[in-house]
Amino acid sequence: MPFLYKTQGNSQLFYNLASSPYPSPSNRLSSRRNICWTMSCTSQTSFPTLRTVTISYSDLKDRNVDLSMKIEEGFGPNGLGILSVTDVPGFSSLRQNLLHLSPRLASLPEEKKKDLEDPNSRYNYGWSHGKEMLESGKPDLFKGSFYANPVLDVPTTDAYLMHRYPHFCGSNIWPVNSLPELEVAFKALGKLILDVGLMVAYHCDKYATKGMKINENEGLEQILLRSRCHKGRLLYYFPIQSTSNCIQDDGSAFSWCGWHTDNGSLTGLTCAIFKREGVEIPCPDSAAGLYIKTRTDQIVKVVFGEDEIAYQIGETAEILSRGYLCATPHCVRAPKGEDSSGVDRSTFALFMQPDWDEKLNFPEKMHIHEELMLANRSLTFGEYSEKLLDKYYNLKS
Repeated sequence: MPFLYKTQGNSQLFYNLASSPYPSPSNRLSSRRNICWTMSCTSQTSFPTLRTVTISYSDLKDRNVDLSMKIEEGFGPNGLGILSVTDVPGFSSLRQNLLHLSPRLASLPEEKKKDLEDPNSRYNYGWSHGKEMLESGKPDLFKGSFYANPVLDVPTTDAYLMHRYPHFCGSNIWPVNSLPELEVAFKALGKLILDVGLMVAYHCDKYATKGMKINENEGLEQILLRSRCHKGRLLYYFPIQSTSNCIQDDGSAFSWCGWHTDNGSLTGLTCAIFKREGVEIPCPDSAAGLYIKTRTDQIVKVVFGEDEIAYQIGETAEILSRGYLCATPHCVRAPKGEDSSGVDRSTFALFMQPDWDEKLNFPEKMHIHEELMLANRSLTFGEYSEKLLDKYYNLKS
């Protein structure tokens, strides 16, 4: 059984991880899984900080390189469900181009932003602010989002599908007059993250085939390659004007994004940009950022470089791989303290997900959404997403 360790001063503390409900695809791989944890130097958090497993772009694009060890460290049953890709050509400038447009979008006149809203898609296209609910039940006014499909402006013209799956089958809404640069920058970054993500998916398939049979057209790479459902989300977190709301160590209080798992297959993430009065600054609070809950319910902060693309495993990748790839709950903690007053944050996520009519065959055992009792059943991704909407929002009686 593998051990994880962290360092604190000159001592090393060892954690014995509970065994996963899923078998490891290779004893050879399992015997070498060691991940180093380091304690954050800040006194504001007692949680360890973990650097993501990294893969170089040159290795990733070589389909003959065996990256199974890296994939298992990041995405396997004892991983954190995340890894990052380094040295991606052109990524740094495309990230800067898009994220610097985020505050400009958020500062558009309200009537302009109203024109970018799409209530029919439950605000899953265009601009959204105050439409989502926090865990407290109050509207989320801390952040604004802009959603678009970076590949297809019009995924389908089928009226039935547009009515049934408006959050997948709607059309992009671009601010062509008020901020025309947004469309070009959004599509450029989104397509790059998608292209690199497809390479990640290929190596995920190679890893999973060590323990299960995958038919040629049923692997994660092919499923994502033919999907029309990919969705980008440009996020803008408004400046914090008061630091009276503090985050508790369990992450249950004031948070920019509450605990959740993504229901897609892979989520591509950029490192955030922080600004005060329009000037880029480092994150003002080392305790802020992405937190992940392990399969043994340990909470760790996870960091990756600003020039890296991080990828997180979503629920459908776990379902399709029979648990060889594992999704983990995660949240985003906001900065606190006097230095955080007046600071805003911009970031981008690309949700790579199956097509709405892609069949999902559920395994006998699931640790996510067990109450849905979907074992031995086949649903489309669209139907699965509807069930989750029903679960979380009680949209149907």
